[in-house]
Amino acid sequence: MSRIAVVPGSFDPVTLGHLDVIERAAGLFDELHVLVVHNPGKTALLPIAQRVSLIQESVATAGFAGNIVVTSWSVGLLVDYCTDVGASVLVKGIRSQIDVAYETPMAIVNRNLAGVETIFLLPDPAHAHVSSSLVRQVASLGGDVSPYVPPAVAKLLENNRV
Repeated sequence: MSRIAVVPGSFDPVTLGHLDVIERAAGLFDELHVLVVHNPGKTALLPIAQRVSLIQESVATAGFAGNIVVTSWSVGLLVDYCTDVGASVLVKGIRSQIDVAYETPMAIVNRNLAGVETIFLLPDPAHAHVSSSLVRQVASLGGDVSPYVPPAVAKLLENNRV
């Protein structure tokens, strides 16, 4: 029986912290789905298809080991996707107590709805302060985001000055 997990997120844009969690989670499971989801509470900078492409390129460039599937999901509950692909675990990166407080109720509901457990992974301390919203803000003000994002993302943000 394969151990399949899902790392969901808006990844708008993907950061080095995201990649750290993806790489470590890939080592824990037989198959890892990196799932770009629409967050109705956020205004997206990049279209979902572009976020998927940037993650695929970043994972390939980094040479992560493991069976990693990068895709998107926009219809239904996250646990519906998990059921569809046979995943029993969600992996969430946690940077602070604020993230724990936000993620815990969702983890309980996901377990109650579909028996899907949630595992929290702490980021490498070098990335614990980085969020996609911080990256977007720095980029929008003309700052250098290259220490926080994969090269493909840095190039895109620099070229588009979004």
